[in-house]
Amino acid sequence: METGAGTSAKASTLRWKILRQALLRKPNDEQSAIGVERITRKTTQGFNLIPSHLVDGSTRSTDATVCYTLPIDSAPKLYVTQRVVDRAKLSDFEICNEYNIDNTGLVCQWPSEEALAYFCLQNADMFRSKRVIELGSGYGLAGLVIAAVTEASEVVISDGNPQVVDYIQRNIDANSKAFGGTKVKAMMLHWNQKDISNISNTFDLIVASDCTFFKEFHNDLAQIVKFLLEKVRPSEAIFFSPKRGDSLDKFLEKVKESSLCFSVRENYDAEIWKRHNQLMNGDGSWPSYEKDHCYPLLVRIML
Repeated sequence: METGAGTSAKASTLRWKILRQALLRKPNDEQSAIGVERITRKTTQGFNLIPSHLVDGSTRSTDATVCYTLPIDSAPKLYVTQRVVDRAKLSDFEICNEYNIDNTGLVCQWPSEEALAYFCLQNADMFRSKRVIELGSGYGLAGLVIAAVTEASEVVISDGNPQVVDYIQRNIDANSKAFGGTKVKAMMLHWNQKDISNISNTFDLIVASDCTFFKEFHNDLAQIVKFLLEKVRPSEAIFFSPKRGDSLDKFLEKVKESSLCFSVRENYDAEIWKRHNQLMNGDGSWPSYEKDHCYPLLVRIML
């Protein structure tokens, strides 16, 4: 999830304004584009850590399938279908307001998700025989990578947006032969859900990327991390999050208030750090790159 700097209004307020505009009169393309821009700034750049290419012949005109070639020997190719239309639909905002969620999971594959996926790929041993859940996963690249290469016992790829969960399920089905003995499933999971006692204290590892921008969700996110982590065996959550002003710091305050421990690392992978420094030195591949806004820090959260 990536949101434009200087946005002062809450995303929920902006969604209501656009929904009201749509109900009163059909918004023109410029109005829709401005509204979506203020809620979420789509990026077409990234760290280019995992080679990918667009697959021709997608079955739906509003969708595209991207093939990811994982940069390790004998790794399977992964196919991720995602939406490609640039304008949000009225139904998107209706669902956002019904479930009190944002629509960023539908927008694109975000750079922090790619960085998380690459990190998991390079640290596969830490997931072996573990139960893993990805929170706020969007199209689920990191969860799919974990399922395909780490020999985790179970991977749950979750999101609070039912439209996104539909895409996750399609992507799990498309890559099912790549998972070996790992059990993989999609889950609709809202961070303030109360009826999930069946999965409480069951996960060895939680992963998430760029989930800390919206401050109104911080307390729920910290609480569900505490709720899901395994209490008997060692367990932890791995978050990849840019600072985004004081947003990450505010989230970590909620983590501390929840009696959880955390650590933050800036340089956690040689290749990601190299790409970051190239971008900071202006290599031209990502003209709008800003460290505070774009570079994900590694946050480890423990009981």
